[in-house]
Amino acid sequence: MKDTRPYHHGNLKQALLDASLELIREVGPEAFTLREVARRAGVSHNAPYRHFRDKSELLAAVAAEGFDRLTESMTKAADSGSDALDRFRLSGRGYVQFALRYPQHFTVMFEAPKRFDTHPEALAAGERAFTTLVRYIEECQSAGSLPPGDSKQLALLAWSMVHGVAKLAIAGRLPFSGIDQMLQFTDAAGHALMYGISNASGLTVRHP
Repeated sequence: MKDTRPYHHGNLKQALLDASLELIREVGPEAFTLREVARRAGVSHNAPYRHFRDKSELLAAVAAEGFDRLTESMTKAADSGSDALDRFRLSGRGYVQFALRYPQHFTVMFEAPKRFDTHPEALAAGERAFTTLVRYIEECQSAGSLPPGDSKQLALLAWSMVHGVAKLAIAGRLPFSGIDQMLQFTDAAGHALMYGISNASGLTVRHP
């Protein structure tokens, strides 16, 4: 009988990522072993080491996949915007949509005990996501919808706001009954943020 395990179909890496996400949903990003991931994926306990040196590298791969999906979600949401400011606002909606759809990725990306500074793939994916947000802000600045200034600092401000909404949403801490209401709240928070930035003289944070 032909063996139909994922490993023999040539998608071992994705099978391991999927198995790790299943475990993260159950026990969090730290309380599992590569051996258990292999068991869930239906492969030998040595098979994960064909792609990952250790659990940290596996989590970094999950984070990289998550950041790429985040970028896609932000871009897809923003593409329906009618102008630069609308695209900026909708990118925030895409951020929250991503968090609600992929909460395990979100947890690994932002709450894993260890950062991914030594994992180039995860770092590059994270930078692409942040650069996407910066681009929407710079488009608003070019259109005169947002004041001139350090676009990266404005991006940090926007990110902090929308990340807080996303975190509260996936933790079930917002008093809303469904995704639509959560996204409406996201839109309202985005409008408030944009109004505040538009009427500010600029944002400057002095580093010590």
